Amino acid sequence: MKVKVLVAAHKQFPMPTDPVYLPVLVGAVKNYKPGISYQRDDEGSNISAKNPYYNELTGVYWAWKNLKDVDAVGLVHYRRYFYVKKPFTLENVAKEADYVRLLAKHDVIVPTKRNYYIESNYDHYVHAHPAEPLDKTREILAKDYPEYLPAFDMMMKRRSAHMFNMFVMKQEQFDAYCTFIFGVLSKLEGQIDISGYSVQDQRVYGYISERLMDVWLYTTQQNYVEMTWGQLGGEKKIQKGINLIKRKLGIGKKQTHF
Repeated sequence: MKVKVLVAAHKQFPMPTDPVYLPVLVGAVKNYKPGISYQRDDEGSNISAKNPYYNELTGVYWAWKNLKDVDAVGLVHYRRYFYVKKPFTLENVAKEADYVRLLAKHDVIVPTKRNYYIESNYDHYVHAHPAEPLDKTREILAKDYPEYLPAFDMMMKRRSAHMFNMFVMKQEQFDAYCTFIFGVLSKLEGQIDISGYSVQDQRVYGYISERLMDVWLYTTQQNYVEMTWGQLGGEKKIQKGINLIKRKLGIGKKQTHF
């Protein structure tokens, strides 16, 4: 089985040496600088210019349209990887054999769930970002993808989810996932105006796609398996927890309602 796992990056950064990994410069149409040898996401059919709004999904789109002759495709981030052992260092990231082993029995690999404990997935989103895009996404699903709506409503009420747009999928599943994700996001683009959003909130399409991973997994009843993920340098969990509570209380974010 030939597997390629994209490592999304917007700058030069140390990369894993295992040949399963393919560093991809996302937003290359703007981020490219001489000396960066990564695969660029602005070659072939691409949406590289949308990187400020789609985040790492511009790399996913490039792979969907241009990466051929592989049996499975994945995405990790230059600081966030799948692991099979600790510590979370670049030397300990999952290897090709680890992915092949799991894909022998499963069609999709996703990171272990992120738990929010004190609030639902919906509340977690709207306490950090404008609510309109998420609400519009539900309207789009209800109108154009009604079979996905029950899973969406279920996920919005839950307090955990497979996040980060990280995955490894067999080619058939990857094509189906991209068809769904980019179909929904293209409709969403035509229904919201993000010109008044902050630079952070303009990354809305990447954020929304994170909330759609489980919607797709559960609706299509994918045979998936979770894999441990970790962040190079570790997470600032205490500060993130404090920020989570502050946002829930309406502190530190201007509440935007549409």
